Amino acid sequence: MLGLARRAGGVVFGTDAVRDAVRRGAVVLVLLARDGAPGQVGKLERLLSHGSTPLRRTGTRAELGAALGTPPVTAVGVTHEGLATRLLEELDAEADPRAGEPRATEDDATYAG
Repeated sequence: MLGLARRAGGVVFGTDAVRDAVRRGAVVLVLLARDGAPGQVGKLERLLSHGSTPLRRTGTRAELGAALGTPPVTAVGVTHEGLATRLLEELDAEADPRAGEPRATEDDATYAG
């Protein structure tokens, strides 16, 4: 999905490019590689702490780069609102494997004894 978004101009990538785009208000979601350098990651986290742009940690630098069709990258800024919404849903569902399942109700309770 990120590769398609890249070809459509819906993402920026690389720490400096993402920071610039965040400052301009062009980014609606930031993805950070789990193995990003602490200094690079810290710069983005500090910048994002002053706003409301969501941040998700996902994959490795190599995995993010492969998804984009580029060398390894630490940061990806999603600029397309619809894509950001879809990615957030997918990432949050991966983080909570029960996401999307119906919640148990009181009637569902099983009583032992």
